Amino acid sequence: MLPGMADSRAGLGPAARPVLTVARLALAGGAAGLAVTQAGPGLTGLGPVRRLAFPRLAGRGAAGHVALTFDDGPDPVATPRVLDLLAARGVRATFFLLGSMVARAPGLAAEVAAAGHELAVHGWDHRYLPLRGPRATRDDLARARDIVADAAGAAPRWFRPPYGVLSGPALLVARRLTLTPVLWTCWGREWTPGATPESVYAVLAGGLAGGATVLLHDSDSTAPPGSARAALGALPRLLDECARRGLRTGPLAEHSVR
Repeated sequence: MLPGMADSRAGLGPAARPVLTVARLALAGGAAGLAVTQAGPGLTGLGPVRRLAFPRLAGRGAAGHVALTFDDGPDPVATPRVLDLLAARGVRATFFLLGSMVARAPGLAAEVAAAGHELAVHGWDHRYLPLRGPRATRDDLARARDIVADAAGAAPRWFRPPYGVLSGPALLVARRLTLTPVLWTCWGREWTPGATPESVYAVLAGGLAGGATVLLHDSDSTAPPGSARAALGALPRLLDECARRGLRTGPLAEHSVR
């Protein structure tokens, strides 16, 4: 995660309100976002801005449902363990795949889809989009979309930018590729050095509610070693808590994002 882009769960104080105002002006209504400058949509990488001003982008969905999503795979070590746990619990999820990881393990990506999970696009390389030009952005997303579609046997619907930071070209390309950008409502921050299953669950629980989209990682490809293991360790407690609250858990396709 890039410095300064961490998703704070703190309330939006007076100092942050100008940011919210700019974000509203830049992206209100969705279509207007296609005309903003290169980095303008990156404001939605700020958690309070996203959750208050753009609930659809934050993955806010049906009140009785929690969308479970994983980023950065498929990983030959971690992803099969996640699949086994989800199969044992009868839960499906959405996996935002990196095209470069799919190219290394296309059979594993197809296995994720065959298990009933939803495949989505996380780009080809995990690179910060506001630093990329229109052509590089188009090539990256189109290439990733195509390889994910091959693995899934169907065109993917969702796109999540690396680091959760959009750009003007990324919004344009996503629209042309019929990809819907979606970020998250709460996450485990398992990429933080020293993260444990306990710390991951504690962070998740602080933002967990009906209608939330949860972000975890099933790969250490862009994070410190052990990150995916910490996420996996927190997953049973997360599923137990959702069940205790009477919340259904599943992929974004069942989440009624709005």
